[in-house]
Amino acid sequence: MQIVPTITEKSVNTKILCCSKSEKKIVKPFLKWAGGKSQLLHEIEKYYPFAHGNITKYAEPFVGGGAVLFDILNKYDLEKVYISDINEQLINTYRVVCDNINALVENLYIMQNEFLVLDVVGRKSYYMQKRERFNEFNVNGDKNAAIEKAALMIFLNKTCFNGLFRVNKKGLFNVPMGSYKNPLICDENNLRAVFKKLQEVTIVCGDYKESLDFIDNNTFVYIDPPYRPITDTASFTAYTKNFFNDEEQIKLAEFINKIDKKGAKILASNSDPKNFNVDDNFFDNIYGVYKIKRVEATRMINCNSKARGKIKELLISNF
Repeated sequence: MQIVPTITEKSVNTKILCCSKSEKKIVKPFLKWAGGKSQLLHEIEKYYPFAHGNITKYAEPFVGGGAVLFDILNKYDLEKVYISDINEQLINTYRVVCDNINALVENLYIMQNEFLVLDVVGRKSYYMQKRERFNEFNVNGDKNAAIEKAALMIFLNKTCFNGLFRVNKKGLFNVPMGSYKNPLICDENNLRAVFKKLQEVTIVCGDYKESLDFIDNNTFVYIDPPYRPITDTASFTAYTKNFFNDEEQIKLAEFINKIDKKGAKILASNSDPKNFNVDDNFFDNIYGVYKIKRVEATRMINCNSKARGKIKELLISNF
């Protein structure tokens, strides 16, 4: 299926319903993702506004690994769900899971069986071949290779260092291989469960601003953008080749003001600059009219092992 940075025909379907409550299968994110919110779900779920029945839609315009998305799909039967991300490789993978699950599983099993029988040297060579193939698609933009690209995305995610998705300024994936003994490259049961959950979800490759028309006063919106670096060395924002700097953070705050005026229930997350500079009021200033809660999280990715561990993150809400 062609990936386009605009809302597709599927995206504007007027009859979009989540999987019914009879779907008992619990799904989990099928990709490891830096900054994923699995560890903070116990805090985030406190903000779910679905209990009274007037909030019937959900939007997540920086979907990433989808920890919050899948938690909500596991717990609620909503009328409409919208997810998007500017990362074309990520959204292609979501679409292939949704539209071509059998072919995807077949491709993943082939790579899993080929990879696991190799020694360390053989695995590294195989990994580098797949990484090069993945980057060839990113450069050439082959629109007829969606399934292979998605399979490569999952393979690399399950075998690379820390499950990290990082690209350079040219948009090339540059993460080295990890040291996993027996990685589960094809988690077929979960992938097929995710396939069912995604059937009636609107999936868009594009900027967060494109969600504006979907969002109304019946919508809960969770916004999890690339985090603002909290130290000079903690500058990992390269999920895409587009840099999300302070100017972009301010533009996002302006977008949040717009959807707040539309009556949406909003929750946003970000780093807390006060972890390392108590005088840094950047988010306290741009989100001064909203409620800001500081919660404890665990930083998993840092080149300095001493910098990993418990830190504070921000949960920003308008209710």
